[in-house]
Parts: sequence; C-alpha cells; structure tokens
Amino acid sequence: MSFKPIGILSIIFLMTLSSSLFAQTNQSPNIVIIYLDDLGYGDVSAYGATEINTPNMDMLAKGGIRFTDAHTTSATCTPSRYGLLTGMYPWRNKRARILKGDAPMLISTQQLTIPKMLKSKGYHTGIVGKWHLGLGDGNIDWNKHISPSPNDVGFDYSYILAATQDRVPTVYINDGHVVNLDPNDPIQVNYRKNFEGEPTALTNPELCTYVKWHHGHNNSVVNGIPRIGFMKGGQAAKWSDIDMADHFLLKAQEYVKSHKDEPFFLYYALQQPHVPRTPHPRFEGKSGMGPRGDVILEADWCIGEFIKTLEQEGILENTLIIFSSDNGPVLNDGYHDDAVEKVGNHKPAGVLRGGKYSLFEAGTRVPFMTYWKGTIQPSVSDALVCQIDLLNSLAQLVDSKEQTTDSQDHLKLLLGKSKEGRKELMLEANMRTAYRNGNWLLIPPYKGWPLNKNVNIETGLAEEYQLYNLKDDISQQHNLAKSNPKQLQKMIARYKQQKEN
Repeated sequence: MSFKPIGILSIIFLMTLSSSLFAQTNQSPNIVIIYLDDLGYGDVSAYGATEINTPNMDMLAKGGIRFTDAHTTSATCTPSRYGLLTGMYPWRNKRARILKGDAPMLISTQQLTIPKMLKSKGYHTGIVGKWHLGLGDGNIDWNKHISPSPNDVGFDYSYILAATQDRVPTVYINDGHVVNLDPNDPIQVNYRKNFEGEPTALTNPELCTYVKWHHGHNNSVVNGIPRIGFMKGGQAAKWSDIDMADHFLLKAQEYVKSHKDEPFFLYYALQQPHVPRTPHPRFEGKSGMGPRGDVILEADWCIGEFIKTLEQEGILENTLIIFSSDNGPVLNDGYHDDAVEKVGNHKPAGVLRGGKYSLFEAGTRVPFMTYWKGTIQPSVSDALVCQIDLLNSLAQLVDSKEQTTDSQDHLKLLLGKSKEGRKELMLEANMRTAYRNGNWLLIPPYKGWPLNKNVNIETGLAEEYQLYNLKDDISQQHNLAKSNPKQLQKMIARYKQQKEN
C-alpha cells in the first residue's frame, strides 16, 4: 500500500476541523439572549404579521422552537428586565417600575442573576444595549466611575445606554464610564428641575427638528429630539440616534469575536422599536409604516448580521439563542411619528387584546423563540412559559445548583425535549397583578381608567373580576366571571395563595 504525501493546506484544514469539532463537543454552549423593546406578538411575520416581513426573526422561529404562549413578567420594560435577569417576580420589589434615567440600581448586588450564575460556571458575561435597571446609589456623578452598574451584578463587560433612548443622559456607558466624556464639559442630569438657562421642548419648540413630542417628552432636546429629563453638558459624549442600532451591533459582534474561544453569555438588548424611532437612512421608508415599521426592519437586519457573525466565527452550532421582547406593543408612545397614521392593516398585537401597560394578554404575551442549530429541532410549542424561568433553566443547562424561588426549570421545554410548561403564572402591569392557571386568566378588580388615553391602549382595569378562557377566547371578548362562579372562586383562592407565597 502506498501513501500520498499530505500538502500543507490539507494539514491546516484538518487541524482547523479538529479544533472546531473539539470546541463544539467539549466547550459549554454559548448563550445569547436577544431582547427587543416593545416588539408586539403580531410584529413578527412568523407570528402572523402580513404587512411586515422579518426574515431573520423568522429564521430563528422556523429553525428553532416558536412559543405561542410565552410571557414577560410585566407589561412594561424595567420590571420585565428585572424578572428576566433575576428570576424573581418584580411585583415583590416595590421599586420595580419604570425607572427614571438617574434612578439607583434596582438589582441588589447581593442578588443572584443569570450572568452571576453563569460566571460562577466559567462563562464570560456581557451586556450590549439597553439597561434601564438603574445605576449608582441614587446620587450619580456621571463624570466619574459609576457604581453599582451591570458590572456589579454579574456582567464582566457592559456597553449600555442607562435607561431608554427617550430619556437622558443620552450617552453610552462602557464598564461604568461615560464614553467620549470631555472632563472640561461635565454632564449634569436632573429629573426634577431644569438647569438655569438650558432650553427645553417647551421653551424652544423650534429645536425639535427631528420629531415633535405628543405627551411626556418635553424636557431637554438632543439631536432635534425632545426627551424625558433634563441634561446639561457632555456634548462630545452624546450619541447619534440614527447610528445607535449599528453601534450596538458592532459592539455585540466585537464581543463575540473577542470571546469565541471561551464559553460566553451575551445579553444583546436592542432598543427597537421603542421611541424615539430613529431608523438609519438605509431603512427610512422601507416598511411603508413610518419609523416604527422601519426600525423593526432595522432590528431584523441587525439580528441577521449578528447571526452571520456567529456563523463566520464557527460557533453558531455551539450557541443557544433565546429571542424575545420586554413587553407588548405601543404605537403613539409620546411622539408624533406617524405610527398610528401609517399602521394600515398591520396589527402589532396580533389577535391579542391590549398592549404595553396592559393586564390583557398583549401586555405580556410576546414573541419567544429558542434556537440552537443542530441541537434544537424545529417545532411550535403552545406550552405556558415565562422569561422568569430562564435563570433556573439555564442553571440546569450548565449544571449549576444556584436557583431562585420564582423561576422554574423548563430546560427540556426550551430545548424541545418536553411539551410540559408552567401550570400557573403571575403577571404584572403598573404594580397590579393578574393570574394565569392553564388556559384561564383572572384579572382582579382595580380602580383606574379602563383606557390609557395617551397611548390608546386598554389597561385591563375594571371594578369587577374578569375571568377569561384563553383557549376558546384568545382575544378576551367574553368575561366569564359571572357565568362561571365555581371557576372564578378557584382562581381567586389560588391567586391569593400565590400573592402570599
């Protein structure tokens, strides 16, 4: 038998293949959570949207598990992000509500978090994008190192905006330091009163050259956009709104490339389609629905480019991707941006009732997919699951004993190895709670407006009990509280037990 000599290129190929196979079979899986902001159940074409096309989100849905009954803990962003990262119900924390841009850190540095748990198992941990869980101790000096920050609750690397795109300070923060800060032009932030002599959207409306405010956004103006809160200084550090999506994408890609040779956890928290909707000129007018539709297309493109990076770096098949949104949709959320006027036949909430801020299903039922190429088989799951379950489920994945009491281990469900989900779930909107048990939803009596007139969304508030069978009435058109008193009493009793636990 004769052997042909192996060329140097063949040797390099075999070494590369061997290295790749070793990484995929011996390294703990990378974990990425892609989290959008105000993306509704009906905003993704894989979930039934016909007026907008989201091919990259659809790829995750069609190539992984698309969950039809997955929920945030809350119908607003700060509490839902708190629940996601800590595995604890936000209604247990009285401070867990939409925070100001200068609010103190909501998560205790002593609390268990997903990144903290994964870090203890050898993961490098990073966050890129929106934070909105508070910073500092209540008296932030933005011109010095900010602590506590994400770096103090489990993240090795953080590149964030402090709160939301419509709140000051309008700067990026890298590992607790404001990016590009000029020490000769210090930043000042105040959410109670303006700084003397500084213009606002009220005193100088002509400065609002990019978009006009509708409600709530009439304080400092940055880049022609009126904001919530007052800010002075920091001119060189201010972000460019239209470049934000590209900027965060680049940081997420850089993180992957820097840590591809070790197991990593990346929380990639996109800012779209939250207001102000500021699509890059490449996406302006592409949706036909105004800026809101355009930034959904922009976010979808970012997701596609990010997944390409995982593939190009040879780690896609060793990466679990979890995709979701922090709460339901809203059209007019404070700006005149044609979201209402140009929505056309598109239904951001799909067949669901309500939206952001609401106790109805559209407040917390959101797109949710798990994708792991070669490991998760494509399927659709109708099981009840909540983002709060990610902590205990991921702990099971990495063989960690660290858990929280509210989170449940549903790893088999997330990987497509089981069809069993939650039996019951507590939901929250604006510090008011509702209760799911199987297909039944109970909304207790609450005082308040049944319609949030600013955003034109039903709140779910009523002075009587509401009981819905979601299996037969997904759009919640029939309150069964009076016609099914036996089920109502069961639900009330169990709801009270859950609140007392």
